[in-house]
Amino acid sequence: MKLAAGIVWADQRLHRASSGRLSLVAIAGLPSLRLTSTGRRSGLPRSNNLLYYPYGDQYVLTGSNWGKSSHPAWTFNLRAHPEASIALRGKQIAVRAREVKGPEYDELWRRLLEFWPGYAMERDAAGRELPIFILSREKSPGGLDQPFGR
Repeated sequence: MKLAAGIVWADQRLHRASSGRLSLVAIAGLPSLRLTSTGRRSGLPRSNNLLYYPYGDQYVLTGSNWGKSSHPAWTFNLRAHPEASIALRGKQIAVRAREVKGPEYDELWRRLLEFWPGYAMERDAAGRELPIFILSREKSPGGLDQPFGR
C-alpha cells in the first residue's frame, strides 16, 4: 500500500501506451479495467485503472482505495452519475453502476475475499466498509462495443 502512488502512475502510462490493452494488474494475472466516470462536481470525465471481479457478464468494483480511510473519488462519481464506461482489452464499453447493499453485499464480499484476500487487509487498514459496485453493460447504438480511443 505504501507503493500505491507509484503503481498508479506507472499503470496509467502503461494503459495509455498500450491503447487500453495492458495494465500492471493484468500483467500480474488479475483482471483490470479502466473506469471513466463523470465527476460529481466538475462534470468532467475522470478515469481510474481498477481491479475488477468478473461476475457473469457484469463487473464488480470494490472501493478499497489502497486501504486509505477515505472512499475513492470514483465511488462518489458513480453514486452521482451511474452511467459510465470501461476500457477493457482495447474496447470501450458503456456501463451502468449499481451500489450493492444488504444481503447481496454480504454474499459479494464473501466472493471478493475468495477472489482477492487482500481486500480484508485493506478494509482493516481503512477502518471502514468498502463500497461494492456492480457494472452492467448498456447497449450502445448498433449494439457493438467500440474500439478504445475512437
